[in-house]
Amino acid sequence: MTAFRLGLTGSIGMGKSTTAGFFQAAGIPVWDADAAVHRLYAAGGAAVRPMSQALPGVIEGDAVSRTALRALLAQDPAQFAVLERIVHPLVAADRAQFLAETVSDIAVFDIPLLFEKGTEAEMDATLLVTAPADLQRRRVLARPGMTEAQLALILSRQMPDRDKRARATHIIETLSLPAVEAAVAALIAYIREGRHA
Repeated sequence: MTAFRLGLTGSIGMGKSTTAGFFQAAGIPVWDADAAVHRLYAAGGAAVRPMSQALPGVIEGDAVSRTALRALLAQDPAQFAVLERIVHPLVAADRAQFLAETVSDIAVFDIPLLFEKGTEAEMDATLLVTAPADLQRRRVLARPGMTEAQLALILSRQMPDRDKRARATHIIETLSLPAVEAAVAALIAYIREGRHA
């Protein structure tokens, strides 16, 4: 039986990484889109050669410089399309390999732009983590080096939380760690009951 694919998403600062950690602690394998991109950008990563040809200014020491890439995208947002044409197929291949190697009844896919990129079509269900906007803002601006301008740019590329709520199969409010941990345990049990019903 192939693993039940649960797409985990949420805007920046909503508690996605924390929630993914509770799934991992419960023994559920988690594929992390951001970690996959880090692997692709690292020295020898699959994205380095094509990006060195399409966006040569972002390569430093045989790896993609995320700092140089951020600067380029801020200066010329049209380059997002070039970046996505290179990176998205590589990320999809990484995700497919993870699923093929998974020996679990459930697999979680931590994907920030799950709805924005239509990847929810590949999932059996989706889980949105969410929190009030003021809490989200406080969390994000507490990160080292984060500015109001960076937060605004990130949010401009993410679907509004209310639209994600309308599309999600399941929703967890990330107000306290014990509540999130309990909600994750309940959702795992719910999925397993549904699979064995």
